Parts: sequence; C-alpha cells; structure tokens
Amino acid sequence: MKRSKIFYVLLLAALVVTFSEQVLALDLQQARTQGIIAEQPDGFVRVVKPGSGAEALADQVNAARRQEYQRISKENGQPIDVVAKIAASEIAKKLNSKR
Repeated sequence: MKRSKIFYVLLLAALVVTFSEQVLALDLQQARTQGIIAEQPDGFVRVVKPGSGAEALADQVNAARRQEYQRISKENGQPIDVVAKIAASEIAKKLNSKR
C-alpha cells in the first residue's frame, strides 16, 4: 500500500514538473524538436549543440526540476535520484505519445 502511494505521488510529481515548465514549454519543445536540447534518463535535460544559446534554457529547466525533485524526495523519504528517474520515465512516455 505504501509503495503504491509513493508511486502515485511520484507520478503526480512528474506531471507537475512537466506542467511547471509551461512557461518555457514552447522554447523547450522547439529546442527538443531542433535537437538542441535532449532529455536524459536521469530526469534532467542536456544541451546537445553547445553555443546554440540553449544553455540558459537548460539551466532554468534543470533548476526547476531539481527543486521539485528535492521537494518530492523530502515528502516521500525517497532518494532524489529515484524521484528524478521516475520523472524521466514519465516525461519520456509523454514525449513518445506525441509522436
């Protein structure tokens, strides 16, 4: 029971992280589409094409995600890397469903 509760909280968190990026969503989506920024399996994004001006966007996205992952980690007593990997999986599912 506790394990399923943690899973649902983490799933909700992944969705919150995704929606919290709406301010940056158009830029982030464009950067993903253009292959400038890529999602990583650790729950963060990385710049694929350095010097493209995407470094600031990646820093903003990663900072917002890190803050949310830390909050969820504290609330659920789970290591931050576990929270981040679950979020990465949910983000990947969401992105793959749009293709």
